[in-house]
Amino acid sequence: MSTSLPFEQWLAHIRTHSTFYRKSLRHLPAQNCALEDFPIVDVADYWAGSHDLDHWDVLTGKVEDALIYKTGGTTSQGKLSVYTRAEWQRMLNCFGQSLSAQLRAGDRIANLFFSGDLYASFLFIHGALGKVDVAITEFPFTGAVDLDVLTEAVTGHRINVLAGVPAHLLAFADHLDQQGRTLPGITTVLFGGENLFDSQLPALQRAFPQARFASIGYASVDAGLVGASAPDCNLGEHRVFGEQIRVEIIDELSGEVIQACDRPGNLVVTNLTRTLMPIVRYPVGDRACWREPVGTPRRKFALQGRSAKSQRVRVGVFSLFSQEISDIIRSIGGDLQWQLIIEHAQNNDRVLLKWVPGGQTQACQSLSNTLKAALTAQYPGIDQLDLNVQACALQALERHPRSGKHLSIIDRRTYAPLTARHAG
Repeated sequence: MSTSLPFEQWLAHIRTHSTFYRKSLRHLPAQNCALEDFPIVDVADYWAGSHDLDHWDVLTGKVEDALIYKTGGTTSQGKLSVYTRAEWQRMLNCFGQSLSAQLRAGDRIANLFFSGDLYASFLFIHGALGKVDVAITEFPFTGAVDLDVLTEAVTGHRINVLAGVPAHLLAFADHLDQQGRTLPGITTVLFGGENLFDSQLPALQRAFPQARFASIGYASVDAGLVGASAPDCNLGEHRVFGEQIRVEIIDELSGEVIQACDRPGNLVVTNLTRTLMPIVRYPVGDRACWREPVGTPRRKFALQGRSAKSQRVRVGVFSLFSQEISDIIRSIGGDLQWQLIIEHAQNNDRVLLKWVPGGQTQACQSLSNTLKAALTAQYPGIDQLDLNVQACALQALERHPRSGKHLSIIDRRTYAPLTARHAG
């Protein structure tokens, strides 16, 4: 397919060749449809049957000349995201061009993102760095590099840019702190995969005292490109990529498209360049608000935390899936009501799983211990976070203040934009 199909042609292709979209859009006329006429995708319905790529009804054709990545979770349960090679290259080109604004000629960059097991982040950043329009040098370490080796490489090879997930960058900063060392040669720290919180900055600033901190950009392996990082963005802010990537902010109750600034809603993405695995009004799982008025070129938006309906929430280096958590609870305690609360305190993420006993309360602590062990088995290493599981009364589960509906995930971490600045 063309790199930039006219809207009507793109829509006709999807409706003709994707069983999923043919059904979900059947109420719309064949022509003269606006994007706002399309329903917001039900993410659970979208991914149903995705384990079988030969028969997944979202796809518009056979999986040939393609790249397959995992969206997260365990090897057996992680969802698979499909790109044609041409689509992947177009995404790298676009992201690399936006990343150029955060780099300078001569930069030496340590790529510390993670690879293997079908994860895309390292390969994606590696590919995007190859598309930037400034002369840079990449050191593709991956996140598995020994931190002593990394420290010596940074000094020995005059590496001045670090790129990785905040949790790993913080682990590196802590390693340096324990050794009483700093790396003043680091001038830029680019983070991705999760947000960088205000309370995390001091530790990074101590380790890298001359560095400025900025997002590397906002993309996900399922939705693709979402937001570009620009020099005038505060931490937590991004700019839309352009007409080929449509970003909307939707009121979570009414479904209204929000245009006003500073009014949060669910972030929804449509990608007009992907035709094998179409992304049409797809909720990415984040809340956001506009920072600039409608009509502003490459309009800026700010992240406001994870959506209460999110299927996945990133905590440290872990992607927690609400369906996986629900399955664990059901297998151990039956149909119990539960709620996952995420907070950030003392430079660490705190995860609390609250559950409501079905009647018998004598064995609550034992069941909490069993649930915690099962979560640790599902997400190895999560016990490094502040993880707690506790029983509670039904009234202790928080509900949406407007709808009164039960909230499965509550993200209390502060996503207020921070200035991308030099330390000190």
